[in-house]
Amino acid sequence: MKLFAISDLHLSGARPKPMDIFGENWNGHWQKIRENWSRMEIGPEDLVLIPGDISWAMQLEAAQIDLDEIGQLPGHKVVTRGNHDYWWSSLTKVRSVLPEKLYALQNDAMRFGSTVVCGSRGWICPGGMDYKPEDEKIYKREVLRMELSLKGAKKQEGDLLIVMIHYPPFNEKQERSGFMELFEQYGVDQVIYGHLHGRSCRFAFEKELCGIQYRLVSCDHLQFCPVLLAER
Repeated sequence: MKLFAISDLHLSGARPKPMDIFGENWNGHWQKIRENWSRMEIGPEDLVLIPGDISWAMQLEAAQIDLDEIGQLPGHKVVTRGNHDYWWSSLTKVRSVLPEKLYALQNDAMRFGSTVVCGSRGWICPGGMDYKPEDEKIYKREVLRMELSLKGAKKQEGDLLIVMIHYPPFNEKQERSGFMELFEQYGVDQVIYGHLHGRSCRFAFEKELCGIQYRLVSCDHLQFCPVLLAER
């Protein structure tokens, strides 16, 4: 089994949204992703992790066409919520409409073979340029949710632990955060995150730190091609 990742698909099947306002490279981005998905030879038993910003839809019903599009691609796909996924209501409702081989994670964990995947949305970290006093409550809540995910992951007893988080788990200065402390405490192997686009990718941290590999997997950062994380 091969493990891949790509985030921030920003689909808009119900009400098409021009994406070239974010740059010419976004023209036909979904077609590019599908073509690269095929080029990477992602197979039926492979696993693709998609940490957030799945669809521009505002309601679950409107997001259905986008979820079905993802479901038609080969492999097992795992999605978590991003800051633009307003359609994501209760986890029970989301899971009830997912096509075969498309799974939703929210503050919990799943095991695929000997690989365990867990995750949550995350939030802006303290010390960041946009961090305000009112963010503290949400940040602390998201750290607690991440710990719930990691506790669930430990019960799965796999030998490779991957965390999906939409927001970068650190600020622009890449200072330590509560998320990073949890990753080290629970023995995480890899962390994938999205949210950053364009010039913001200059803040990306894609190195190994304290034995943990961090990767930015926003689709435009990856040239709209899923990145290989591991082969099991």
